[in-house]
Amino acid sequence: MRSSIALTVSALIWLSASAGTGVCQAQDVQGRAKPVGAYFSRVYPDLFEQLLGKRPDEVRGRIDSAFHQLFFGDDQNQRVYYPVDADMAYILDVANNDVRTEGMSYGMMIAVQLNKKAVFDRLWQWAVTHMQAKDGPHRGYFAWHCTKDGAVIDSTAASDGEEWFVMSLYFASARWGEQNGIFAYRHEAEKILKTMLHKESEPGHGSVSNMFNAENHLVAFVPSKNANQFTDPSYQLPHYYELWGRWAKSDNAFWCKAAAASRMLLRNAADSLTGLSPDYAQFDGAPIRGWNGEHNDFRFDAWRVGMNAAIDWLWFARDDSQVLRSNRLLEFFHAQGMDAYGNQYSLAGEKLGNDHSTGLVAMNASAALASTLDLRKAFVAQLWGVTIPSGLYRYYDGMLYLIGLLQVSGNFRIYDPSGHVIAACPE
Repeated sequence: MRSSIALTVSALIWLSASAGTGVCQAQDVQGRAKPVGAYFSRVYPDLFEQLLGKRPDEVRGRIDSAFHQLFFGDDQNQRVYYPVDADMAYILDVANNDVRTEGMSYGMMIAVQLNKKAVFDRLWQWAVTHMQAKDGPHRGYFAWHCTKDGAVIDSTAASDGEEWFVMSLYFASARWGEQNGIFAYRHEAEKILKTMLHKESEPGHGSVSNMFNAENHLVAFVPSKNANQFTDPSYQLPHYYELWGRWAKSDNAFWCKAAAASRMLLRNAADSLTGLSPDYAQFDGAPIRGWNGEHNDFRFDAWRVGMNAAIDWLWFARDDSQVLRSNRLLEFFHAQGMDAYGNQYSLAGEKLGNDHSTGLVAMNASAALASTLDLRKAFVAQLWGVTIPSGLYRYYDGMLYLIGLLQVSGNFRIYDPSGHVIAACPE
């Protein structure tokens, strides 16, 4: 049974930002200082203002400009959001000319954070109509990529898509309320969660499996029996699981255990010297070998690991090692040269890609939210100074750029459909 104990603000004594990270501190009854995440404090630091002295209107203008260009800019070189029919839209991976659950769910999260309901609903309608399987072994899951016309290219689900869909739907319920049909947002989130944990209880699921491992509570790379025995560290979202443990109608204890397991995986996957994590990892955190070769290195997926650890720290402040690892990661990239660091490395720090990618710039700036180092200012300044992605590769760089802007500015927030703070993740 879920706990309904509410933690009142009067039970805490707010002090100052913890060691410069922007995470508040409180005192327990013995007077000992302890970090308090934004779930309890409702404090979301704006590092552009704190570290660079930017005015709130400047920050908001930067976010609005990025959103306008990436969602409503020029069709050929700027936008990734394309409305179709009267009530749908998709996010296009321009370079690959396809639509992915990654981009659709990112687009929905951006829309709910910016209170863009019409954009959110259009994306969700397209995803349900074209990507979500209505029958067969994959029923309830979303095909990870489709053509622009909605034809399924591969019916397999990519686990991060479902995770971000669920979280954005919960936030939508909190912001806009439950509506009818697929726009009963929280109800839709609950349905996806049930599929993610109980697919193998459904008749006719065949080789399609649960999305989370029942024994170790970790999300699988792909919910199918040929790729569910390892994970992707960038799919580890313990801060989301913490919220599901509080808000879901069932399986609350599982989600709380998933949060703890996910934090341990992120800890184990990060190199002890560079702070870099691999694209794919075994469930013990070791880099996976033999799966498309290069994914045992820090590649494009792994850009997001620093963001995940930092937002988990910002929201819940459960794992002090996230600060250490964020510091280590930023120290590594800073030592490579702020304008010279590449976008791919071996875990030991050998450069494998020379491009200085905007998406990685954004993710490193997000990692600064959990850093205590003075050099974090350089990463925040670099995000402020880069141009909005355009051209052929604007999809991945652009989505991460806009998400990074929201996070670093304090505009990537928890919207609670339950209406009250729950003190502890239910056991």
